[in-house]
Amino acid sequence: MIPADKLLDAYVNANILFVCAYVFWVLVRGRLALFGLERAYGAQLRLLNSIFLTIVLAPLIALAFGLLQQIGVAKGMTLNLSDMVVSYYLNGGLQMRATEFEALVTLRNTVTLNIVSGVGWFAWLTLAVLGAGFVTGLARLVISMTSLRRIVRGSYVWRRFGRVQLRLSDKTLVPFSTRGLYTYYVVIPSHMLTEAHELKVTLAHEFQHIRQGDLEWEILIEALKPFFFLNPVYHAWKRQVENLRELNCDSQVLSRGRIDVREYCDTLLSVCQKTLSRDRAFVIAVPKVTLVTAERPRVRQGGKSVLEARIRSLTNLRDAKQSRLAVLALVLPFVAAVALLSLAIQTPPDWSQDRLMLSTVVNLERLDEINRLSAFGRN
Repeated sequence: MIPADKLLDAYVNANILFVCAYVFWVLVRGRLALFGLERAYGAQLRLLNSIFLTIVLAPLIALAFGLLQQIGVAKGMTLNLSDMVVSYYLNGGLQMRATEFEALVTLRNTVTLNIVSGVGWFAWLTLAVLGAGFVTGLARLVISMTSLRRIVRGSYVWRRFGRVQLRLSDKTLVPFSTRGLYTYYVVIPSHMLTEAHELKVTLAHEFQHIRQGDLEWEILIEALKPFFFLNPVYHAWKRQVENLRELNCDSQVLSRGRIDVREYCDTLLSVCQKTLSRDRAFVIAVPKVTLVTAERPRVRQGGKSVLEARIRSLTNLRDAKQSRLAVLALVLPFVAAVALLSLAIQTPPDWSQDRLMLSTVVNLERLDEINRLSAFGRN
């Protein structure tokens, strides 16, 4: 069984990585135009998904690196940020008392142990807040999945294509796709059967989502949402993924040349006009991907609404396609940086030589303080 302090440590690391990764993304997003990648939505989506997966697998990355050090492959490599700071201090880089520096370096470990042990009011408050956030997030996820299940079960099968079921529904105004353990479901409002152009656009859009694996990513992000319910960066990250997912899907569908841009935009606007915001049961139902996302005041893309950003992007698709080399050039450096950062912020597994030396300096400093107080008392 994994110790509680290790689980809490991994949870803290994941939150730190999400914050740092989101800052990385914000910085690089504003520079994509310099490399001609501002409309490479597929590459940007792969970047966010790859970083997300790297953060989720960070404990395994740290474990693998530890095993490499044990067998001598990475022996002597120091990637831990805490150890680097200790080494810098011992070399005279920081001017402060050793006891104060040690307290600063071990602050995270001290707080973690206090929280796990339930020592003090801060520990209990932290546990209460984390517990409340997780329970709230889990409850919302269960309610959302129940709502989605009700919508799907309330529809009826129209066509079947292998693992994909096309279903018609009288209870939703917006087409969407979701999946079970084996079957993919594309749910279409019944009224679309009389609108041939809307039906063609809808099927092309939802099939593209299935083809890209967007449903699997949506399920993963939603499943982890209760754990990071109180982290606003996680929600911002999810919205970025949703925006890029739709922009990429739009560009991929239109790049095939089977659907006219005007026809596609008219369908988006038509669906949006069908009072999506009033269909509350549909809005909260997850995990799913839709033709049009419910607009919320906080959902913005470069100062524009998501729908406006999609319409604008559809008028200029010349840079939508990118080579695999360009994708790798964008994804690999950032994934490597996040992986290295995940190793750097890990709690040191054992006492290094520098830490032993720091402990010796601290003991000498404390002994000197005791001798000074003793000498003062005799006087």
